[in-house]
Amino acid sequence: MSRDPNNNPARQAAALREMRRGFSGPGPSRLFLRGPPRSAVPGGPRKEGALREARPLRRGPPPPPRFSPPHLSPRRRRRLPCSESGPSLRLRPGLGGGGGGGGAAAAELGMTGPLLARAWRGRAALRRPLGTSSSSGASRSTLDVAVIGGGIVGLASARELILRHPSLGFVVLEKEEELARHQSGHNSGVIHSGIYYTPGSLKAKLCVEGAALCYKYCDTKGIPYKQCGKLIVAVEHEEIPRLKALHKRGLQNNVRGLKLITAQEIKAKEPYCRGLMALDSPYTGIVNYRQVALSYAEDFQAAGGTVLTGFEVEDMKMTKESPAGSREGMKYPIVVRSSKGEEIHCRHIVSCAGLYSDRLSQISGCSPEPRIVPFRGDYLVLKPEKSYLVRGNIYPVPDPRFPFLGLHFTPRMDGSIWLGPNAVLAFKREGYRFYDFSLRDFVDATAYSGLWKLVCRNLSYGMGEMYRACFLNAQVKELQRFIPEVTIDDVLRGPSGVRAQALDSNGNLVDDFVFDGGIGEIGGQILHVRNAPSPAATSSLAIANMIADEAERRFEL
Repeated sequence: MSRDPNNNPARQAAALREMRRGFSGPGPSRLFLRGPPRSAVPGGPRKEGALREARPLRRGPPPPPRFSPPHLSPRRRRRLPCSESGPSLRLRPGLGGGGGGGGAAAAELGMTGPLLARAWRGRAALRRPLGTSSSSGASRSTLDVAVIGGGIVGLASARELILRHPSLGFVVLEKEEELARHQSGHNSGVIHSGIYYTPGSLKAKLCVEGAALCYKYCDTKGIPYKQCGKLIVAVEHEEIPRLKALHKRGLQNNVRGLKLITAQEIKAKEPYCRGLMALDSPYTGIVNYRQVALSYAEDFQAAGGTVLTGFEVEDMKMTKESPAGSREGMKYPIVVRSSKGEEIHCRHIVSCAGLYSDRLSQISGCSPEPRIVPFRGDYLVLKPEKSYLVRGNIYPVPDPRFPFLGLHFTPRMDGSIWLGPNAVLAFKREGYRFYDFSLRDFVDATAYSGLWKLVCRNLSYGMGEMYRACFLNAQVKELQRFIPEVTIDDVLRGPSGVRAQALDSNGNLVDDFVFDGGIGEIGGQILHVRNAPSPAATSSLAIANMIADEAERRFEL
């Protein structure tokens, strides 16, 4: 597909510098905007690559305009250029036009003060990352549905809801300055096929369906991925019956292309891997899930949604009186307040808060269970000169006695090879380093009886994980069971991720979806996604369909 010569990052950056000088510089400035190329002869046909000259911009803060590419009408607008770190922030279509009318329309919607300024600045800057602007002080916005959480599940859910209900106003609230910063940006990147899960279970259904939707979405959007396959390898004779049971389970789950292969066939697929038998899943793949999540955000914004970053939800409650200046009376009865004093007034809330799902749900009167206990997974990275040792995903046969999967070999989209992860208790919910510590998070986890029951049942496994986390050679020894050529000199310590593991009071890992609302009047207006179990990234589009169905049922949208 040919590329528009005007869609050039350097040209856009120059235009942005001119724009900023026009807003705050010493005098009028000229800004060249991308538009349908025009010939040098006035009124003549347009030529490829030409620029048109815009009128001089006024000095001082501009009114919040409707920002559309000049060569597309709002109805035909699709995707605007975005930065590598995230798409530019868009206001809802129809939120004002040029001059004072835009401010009046925005005020009518209730979007005033710093929130409006932040949304406008994020949208106007073509190459500006989402949410790089910040604000302080109180402000207000009124919308129909607020989605809390800018991770892959929250963004997929917001996207699905706005595509089903384009006439409603939606906003995504994210506490970080960028989207998909935590679990969505700290994972293995594997597109799972649905082998491990109980036949007929919701997890199995959503994973198989979600993987197909993920591949289709990436094809549609041009997001790169690799279908590099996966081998689940039995290296001991006692693992073979479990491997055959996995094969049977995968077939019941309708996993495509699944088959058992011999030791010789293992060598043909992975020359450096040793094993007695393996389960071959050729349709397992890898992708950059943060890129996928940001694409969801682009879709959401293009459909008219608003994203606010740097909005850490501190409280949510029912208002007892009509917001000042509102023409809608009590149409927006829920007040969502941030830690900075900003307010969002809305009719309904969908909370997909991941690592903080239990805390946010308790604000609205939900049960404290299931409790989120953070587990950190540390990866090793194979040195680039040794990357030839691994072609695709290589996984161990899971041991049903233990709660986690075990170390595995995972190729990445950038060509690197990740080895791991382990699973150890994290002392901070967003603690990606060994020494990251939060007193509140530590006390919350260690004071919970469910954690101690889990630890007591898996004491030897837990001690082994902690030992391997501290001593590199212990991890390498485990990896050598599959690829003997890997040595301690071939690996480096790599990145880490934190898993939001939901636990009940009996110490059981919550392995299913948990929805909650709360008590009182507010309970019927809020949908909390208390647990979206792994593999949530693979299943994100399928999960979004389910969350949208549940929201429609509860809220009668």
